[in-house]
Amino acid sequence: MTPTERRASVSLASIFALRMLGLFLVLPVFALEARKYPGGDDPVLLGLAMGIYGLTQGLLQLPFGMASDRFGRKRVIVLGLLVFAAGSFLAAAATDLQGLLVGRSLQGAGAVSAAVTALLADLTRDEVRTKAMALVGASIGLMFAVSLVLAPMLAAAVGLAGLFAITGTLALLGVAVIIWGAPAAPVMQPGAPRGRLMEVLRHPGLMRMNFGVFVLHAVQLAMWVAVPALLVQAGLAKDQHWQVYLPAVLGSFVLMGGMFALERRGHLKKMFLAAIVLIALVQLGLLAVSSGTPRLMPLAGLLFAFFCGFNVLEASQPSLVSRLAPMQVRGTAMGLYNTLQSLGFFAGGWAGGSLVKSWGSPMLFLCCAAAMLVWWLVALPMQAPGRQGPANTA
Repeated sequence: MTPTERRASVSLASIFALRMLGLFLVLPVFALEARKYPGGDDPVLLGLAMGIYGLTQGLLQLPFGMASDRFGRKRVIVLGLLVFAAGSFLAAAATDLQGLLVGRSLQGAGAVSAAVTALLADLTRDEVRTKAMALVGASIGLMFAVSLVLAPMLAAAVGLAGLFAITGTLALLGVAVIIWGAPAAPVMQPGAPRGRLMEVLRHPGLMRMNFGVFVLHAVQLAMWVAVPALLVQAGLAKDQHWQVYLPAVLGSFVLMGGMFALERRGHLKKMFLAAIVLIALVQLGLLAVSSGTPRLMPLAGLLFAFFCGFNVLEASQPSLVSRLAPMQVRGTAMGLYNTLQSLGFFAGGWAGGSLVKSWGSPMLFLCCAAAMLVWWLVALPMQAPGRQGPANTA
């Protein structure tokens, strides 16, 4: 990477890290802590409170992405982080589950993911793009691992309200990073049409990626409606779940280095399809585990396998989207991509809670496996795009 590419990758990855650390601090304990609020005894309402963030993200990712094409990436990112911080502080002040719903909704309205990833794509060459996106993915995964260790301790000390207050503070730190830490935004070609949605919607490769990210994140969040309970049934107390999550996440990072070597050798498509199959097999394994008496070691192995597949897809998909989309509609393409990602979170939280309530965990994992199989079929015709250089910067 060039110095500008390294600076862009580190600064923008840190924005994701600060924002996602706040979100992940809440995720491992939300289902347990939110039950203490009035209305928290309804699994469907609880799942909705977890997933409502994804719904508002889904509604606003595309407008934020299109706005970044027209008005500049950095302005849109700062605005989104401020909205996210406001939602966090509102959730911190909530006294019932309905209040949490409102706060989580406003958090989701700070939909900056598309603008951040579009800016990162603008500032990096195609040959290092996946590596840059992997750094973002690694920062997110590391924050997830850190949150699994810190969340139970912080929840015991400051409660769910305190966790939301920390989330808002981290978002404000992200504002400082984007203003003073990130490189200058690229100079776009004058007079070029920008933010044309129909150009993105007519692109079969981009729409294939959009379908995939919806399925991936729906499955991810749906899993976490049931996985914590399985760990408890396997004899692991909720404040010790990090002992399974942390090694699984960190161990999966070790294997990510092989992803770049395979991509350089032209095996990106095979690696991509194999990761989808791996996650489908994990769901079938969780189905088997949840149908009997859960045991800790099989659960730990399945979660490690899940994160191995998830990390590959989480790094390669946004890289592929940014390479398939022309620069003048890159924010729009990333906006639509992140819209489907956010809607996947919402669908996963809502469907996961409904499936567990009506038919139990085995049916949840069976549906997740079926969804991954459908995605594999949709992804089969994919082709890796060619390489282009980075945009000129101001």
